[in-house]
Amino acid sequence: MSTGPGVPEGYTVCRYCRMAHPPAGSSCPSCGAALDVRQVVTRSGWIEQPPIKDMARIQFGQSRVQIEGKYVPVADFTLSGQEWIYFSHHALLWTDPAVHLSNTSLAGGWNRMLAGLPLIMVEARGPGRIALSGDRPGELIAMPLTPGRHVWTREHRFLTATGNVTYTWQPTNIWYTTGSGDDRETHYPLGQYGDLFTAQHAPGLLLLHSPGNTFLRDLAPGETILVQPGALLYRDMSVQMHLHLEYPRGTQRFSWRSSFSQRNIWLRLIGPGRVAVSSVFHHTSSLAVTRNSAATVQRW
Repeated sequence: MSTGPGVPEGYTVCRYCRMAHPPAGSSCPSCGAALDVRQVVTRSGWIEQPPIKDMARIQFGQSRVQIEGKYVPVADFTLSGQEWIYFSHHALLWTDPAVHLSNTSLAGGWNRMLAGLPLIMVEARGPGRIALSGDRPGELIAMPLTPGRHVWTREHRFLTATGNVTYTWQPTNIWYTTGSGDDRETHYPLGQYGDLFTAQHAPGLLLLHSPGNTFLRDLAPGETILVQPGALLYRDMSVQMHLHLEYPRGTQRFSWRSSFSQRNIWLRLIGPGRVAVSSVFHHTSSLAVTRNSAATVQRW
């Protein structure tokens, strides 16, 4: 925790969500991060986000959510009559009969598939309790959003958001092709679309599911870093990104094929802003890249 200019006297600022609150309790009331653990920073400058402790509570408005479990965490909401959340139907674990559920449509549309099946967006209004789960091992990342803040998240990492957080989507414009002719295939290492969430006139809460451990980094203006495309969890909208291809020299001596088939595909992130990555990710195709979305190239 830390203090600084603009922080009310007696308050501290959470180093993970950057929200100010009184230094009481064992976890941050805004994001659930543990307050009684030492900050862990890797030699390369990444900050490990501590998992939300079992039974930690996060307050939003007159409602709250309690994070339960360690390996497949559950978000257990207690909704007041004034607030509501929205989520994809497959995340619903259980609900009180008093909670009103209905299909909802969001600005920007919602036409997503998972394992070949359509995802349906559901709205839940209190009062009452309802629980959601990402249904796979990992961590829940709670992101309190101040009015006007925009955040980009990777497709299929969204768990739920409060009703005052608006949603839209945009093409990632990160792609490459392999093969040629009838065998040509287009790959989207970040997914074809990215999710954009914005808090409007009041603070909101966004919950993401990270399939592994989560690491944060605050990039300075102009600072760059290369990450595996499949590892990116979220980024501030101020962070720019594009593909970067690297071709090791000397690969032809090991194969009759062109060295263009022996390459590394990276995502170059350019500050300023915060980025988060997950330790679990999918590797990109090992086939030769024939076309790409304006990637930079390095041969070494």
